[in-house]
Amino acid sequence: MKPETRKAWIDATRPRTLPASAAPVVAATAYAWYDGVLVWGAALLCLLFALLAQIASNMANDYFDYKKGGDSPNRVGPQRAVVSGLISPRAMLLATLVVLFVACCVGLCLVAYGGWQLIPVGAVIAIFAMAYSAGPFPLSRYGLGDVTVFIFFGLIAVNFTYYVQAGVFTMPVFWASVAQGLLAINILLVNNYRDMEEDAAAKKRTTVVLFGRRFASTWYLINGLLAVACTYHIWLNTPYWVLFMPLIYLIMHLSTYRALTQLRGKALNPILGRTAMNLLVFTILFAVAMIVVKLI
Repeated sequence: MKPETRKAWIDATRPRTLPASAAPVVAATAYAWYDGVLVWGAALLCLLFALLAQIASNMANDYFDYKKGGDSPNRVGPQRAVVSGLISPRAMLLATLVVLFVACCVGLCLVAYGGWQLIPVGAVIAIFAMAYSAGPFPLSRYGLGDVTVFIFFGLIAVNFTYYVQAGVFTMPVFWASVAQGLLAINILLVNNYRDMEEDAAAKKRTTVVLFGRRFASTWYLINGLLAVACTYHIWLNTPYWVLFMPLIYLIMHLSTYRALTQLRGKALNPILGRTAMNLLVFTILFAVAMIVVKLI
């Protein structure tokens, strides 16, 4: 395999966005540890399933955006593998289906921990991984991408990762899932903020196309602030010196918000990675705070 082809396959997974699927699993597992119900096997399977499902969705997005004319060789964001000709449409579709199949196999392994009721949940996740970009009503093209991200990278990812370990749902975990969903939306907002003109030309009605960049940047700012508010029950239970942790995240968040409002075009590409890193840092700081609360 040529180096450029290998790089194209790696880029097709969109590694800079993968913290969106890893972070909710980390958050839920931190809660499981805090509540004394941690099951490492289930947690690792959830992490693998989440990563594979997102990779499959990212590859499907590459393929179906090409088929629907959503990508062009002159796109502002990183070049897509199919439209660039580095990977054939058939190869990308086949790889998408293989990754999705492996994800489903991993998901079936979770039945041993959470019961057969997980099968419908896994089926919905697999369907929506494709429906985000495919089908007669692709969600990403009709202003529903943000809602989809909130539900699947927030509510479902966190609550069900906790459930397969604890066997129950709890309100603190629910609020953590809201925080994760809001921060995952920010990753999508940056992507759509950057591509607004291109998406509009392709008749892809993202929320940024529908409501404009000012609305999107304000939403981005509010999401980060709300994420901290949703997890206040942890921050307020820590020693006063631990309060620097949410402050670290807020400084990072405000910095990326400022860059988002000032930059355009290709200059926004690094902001996508920084936003994903903000999510991961927030989650790690949140997990560390829970450890401190548990140990004091």
